[in-house]
Amino acid sequence: MEDRIFGLETEYGCMAPEHEGFVSPDAISVKVKDHIFHSERIGIVDIHYRGRDEPPGNGGFLYNSGRVYIDMGHIEYTTPECKSLFDVVAFDRAGERILQRALKSLGLEKEAAFLKNNVDHFTGATFGCHENYLVRRNVPFSTVVIPSLLPFLVTRQIFAGAGRVGSYDDSFYYYGREDREEAYREDPVVYQISQRADHIVTEIYQWIQFSRAIINTRDEPLADHSRFRRLHLLVGDSNMSEYAAALKIGTTAMVLNLLERKVFPRDVGLTDPVWALKEVSRDPTHRWLLERSDGRTLTAIDIQRSYLELAQRHLTGLDEESDWVLREWERTLNDLERDPMSCVDRVDWVTKKWLLDMFREEEGLSWSDPWMQSLDLEYHNINPDKSLFYDLERQGSTQRVVKDDHVDRASFEPPQDTRAKGRSRLVKVLSENRVRYIIDWDSVYLENEHHLSFRDPFETYDEEVDAFVDEIKNASNAPPSPGSMRRPPK
Repeated sequence: MEDRIFGLETEYGCMAPEHEGFVSPDAISVKVKDHIFHSERIGIVDIHYRGRDEPPGNGGFLYNSGRVYIDMGHIEYTTPECKSLFDVVAFDRAGERILQRALKSLGLEKEAAFLKNNVDHFTGATFGCHENYLVRRNVPFSTVVIPSLLPFLVTRQIFAGAGRVGSYDDSFYYYGREDREEAYREDPVVYQISQRADHIVTEIYQWIQFSRAIINTRDEPLADHSRFRRLHLLVGDSNMSEYAAALKIGTTAMVLNLLERKVFPRDVGLTDPVWALKEVSRDPTHRWLLERSDGRTLTAIDIQRSYLELAQRHLTGLDEESDWVLREWERTLNDLERDPMSCVDRVDWVTKKWLLDMFREEEGLSWSDPWMQSLDLEYHNINPDKSLFYDLERQGSTQRVVKDDHVDRASFEPPQDTRAKGRSRLVKVLSENRVRYIIDWDSVYLENEHHLSFRDPFETYDEEVDAFVDEIKNASNAPPSPGSMRRPPK
């Protein structure tokens, strides 16, 4: 896609039986992580602290240039930096295969499962699917990017939502809003289109750990700070559908292209974006009517069309992937407006609702039956032999956008057109040589103080990596220096 870098961070829930003697979900996640690095050996583990919450051995970089690590007990997989929309979809799905392969090798796949979803029905916990987009600093972030992007992100869930049974009442958000709190408690939602909507409590916030926001504003570009900024989104659901994932990422990239060209939508500002996010998700009529800043109303589809029409006017013909996004964006909005269930082969929340409705009718179940929550989770099981979604895919009932051989390559090889290519080669060389290192997204340091910076994510750094490989081999042959390695300051 035109001039854009993307990446996804997916947190996986782990489900394990509760019989005596079986390991916990947290322990399973650690076992899988250790198997990937120490048994399968498709990457190198961190030997340094990446922060107070990431000690040595907590995770590391893979040969495909992505990362696997433990985050607050659950396992997380991050794709490498991708320039191609379909690459990021392939690398995201490759993460599923890496984890499932490890679970199988450990002999745990029959009893334990990783779920690519965002809610735990039993504890109320939520797992994130964080999106990353490289943006340029030529447009003011706080005054232009955020207000122009919020209405799009609030309404994007109509085709990007993964769907969920039931609802969650976040007391933090509703504190002091007694009228709205009572409205939700008196009107329980049996099914909604987004898994994350109920867990988002503010529009913007800097620190992920303290307040889940639609947009995370921490300025950490992991690249040349003078040229780039990294847009970090917390609002999206984890998609099983390749099509939905591609449309979610692709449409967001197109909107960013508009903003960088200083093309902004008009008359789409919302009175309360966080409230609107929940309203769209919980609307059983699928009319998705929202209140604008000026007091008038418009629908989520109207808002999406405002962005689409600008993109069609200014961005048509950029490249094949961009034209795919424009074409499928329009088609999906038309279908959602006509009949949401016509998107059953490509939009997760629609596909899941169709499945659950069919089970309910056949078994005579109510939405409150615990079986419905179990089926909700099984939709997201990454084990292809158990997943409700993958059963549909085997039947040819879902639209794919990448081929299996693309996903297979992405499990072991990096993208060939970003800095991920250079970092992947260094990961492999470091795995073959005994040398202490510090490796990050934008840099590699050796104990002899030689380092290589990857400040431009669009570059592959082929020549620089060739030279640095020699430094690694020289450091490997040199006698070890005393003391421990410290992470250099940024």
